[in-house]
Amino acid sequence: MAFVGRSGSGEDLSAEDVLNHLTDEDLKKLEEELQDLDPDHSLLPAGFRQKDQTKKFPTGPFSRDQLLEFLEQQALAHKDREDLVPFTREKRGKPFVEKAKPVLVEEKFSLDPELEDALTDASDTELCDIAGVVKAEKYPPVMDEPPNPTNVEETLKRIRDDDPRLREVNLNNIKNIPIATLKDFAEAMKHNTHVETFMLVATRSNDPVALAFADMLRVNKTLTSLNVETNFLTNKGILAFIDALRENTTLMELKIDNQRQQLGNVVEMELAALLEENTNMLKLGYHFEQQGPRTRAANAITKNNDLVRQKRQQKENGPSSPHRYGIQ
Repeated sequence: MAFVGRSGSGEDLSAEDVLNHLTDEDLKKLEEELQDLDPDHSLLPAGFRQKDQTKKFPTGPFSRDQLLEFLEQQALAHKDREDLVPFTREKRGKPFVEKAKPVLVEEKFSLDPELEDALTDASDTELCDIAGVVKAEKYPPVMDEPPNPTNVEETLKRIRDDDPRLREVNLNNIKNIPIATLKDFAEAMKHNTHVETFMLVATRSNDPVALAFADMLRVNKTLTSLNVETNFLTNKGILAFIDALRENTTLMELKIDNQRQQLGNVVEMELAALLEENTNMLKLGYHFEQQGPRTRAANAITKNNDLVRQKRQQKENGPSSPHRYGIQ
């Protein structure tokens, strides 16, 4: 519906005619009046809750020196607030006094008069003879650990040949073994039926090596102990071991502690669940960081060892008779 007004001369004016006769300033004022503002609306930005009050004309060019001078004058003209409690320079409490450090003083000890006279008058040669007789306490020297004498190529060949005399493989601290060679060890162990212990401590083994040995554990039925401590294994490699041990029934000891990075809560929970499922696991070399998995793992290890003890006792005592327990 068109707005119809009446001018001073009696002519009818429409809304368009009224707007056409308004200046820019009048239009801005009309726009501000027609704005639907809600100052209590918390979901609206602050600029939409009230009228725009930021449009101001510049008072002059910016001068940093004049601004600083004005601020200084304003600060000097403003009177400081009077203190309700005047400062009396009164000291309260005990002042800090640094404790005197004890001075080390050599303690003088006295000998028998005869010994003191003998040592005082003794020559350098006689003192050397006395020192040779008394002697100081000798400590046994601690020698560095010798390098691992294992021949890598020969050991790999013996594993491939399934040498019955080879029961333990020790590759600890041999840091120059290529990753491909370590994978060859895992592949050779798949068909070996005599090696019971395999140690890979501090050989810079990574996740590809762990995946290869995890595939080996799914096939090998002879290995009872595997040690891969102090390497570069991550969650991926450890989880591969866990999945493989769900299918393995011969491995009784696994050591995976001291890796390059922490394994985290997910891996620790999986380790605890593995020990509860696989009753053949009797030892786990890993320091749990979380209390929950640590408790579950300790209970599972204890339970598994109890089962082994019970089976051993049954073999020693022979099959039990029903009448022994009063069963008719």
